[in-house]
Amino acid sequence: MKKIVLTFGLLSGVVSAAMMAATMPFAEAIGFDRMLVVGYTSIVISFLFVYFGVRSYRDNVLGGQISFGKGFQAGILITLISCFFYVSAWLVVYYNFIPDFADKYAAYLVEDQRANGASQAEIDKVVEQGEQMKAMLANPLINAAVTFTEPFPVGLVITLISAGVLKKQGAV
Repeated sequence: MKKIVLTFGLLSGVVSAAMMAATMPFAEAIGFDRMLVVGYTSIVISFLFVYFGVRSYRDNVLGGQISFGKGFQAGILITLISCFFYVSAWLVVYYNFIPDFADKYAAYLVEDQRANGASQAEIDKVVEQGEQMKAMLANPLINAAVTFTEPFPVGLVITLISAGVLKKQGAV
């Protein structure tokens, strides 16, 4: 299992890191609202390797049979490796290439509130939240933890689906 998990985890992680590195510098030009769609689409694409990794483990190591638990175990390990790459790529991109991302995103949120006719109290609340976000992102450990929460739930869902779909009766 180790070789398959590492192989598919690395493939998934490289895809997610490369897609982030390629798209994040253009977040402001694309628009932050559309960037969320681009980002999560990239995450889903990279996590397709979870399915293929679990299938490879089932077919090449376990003789075509796999239990839900074994499939989940392989899938979640692939997911964790991929998330490590995603978080690492974000930290490199954020601190070295777009250190003003938090300022720009906070400004976008304020402008979005104004454009939607928000009251000054609501705008002030968004400004305060933007300041809190900037403070959190300034700490690399908190930044990494918050960033981990972006891809992991997607990977968890894809792991559960893959383990369920690929499960074969009579599996060990």
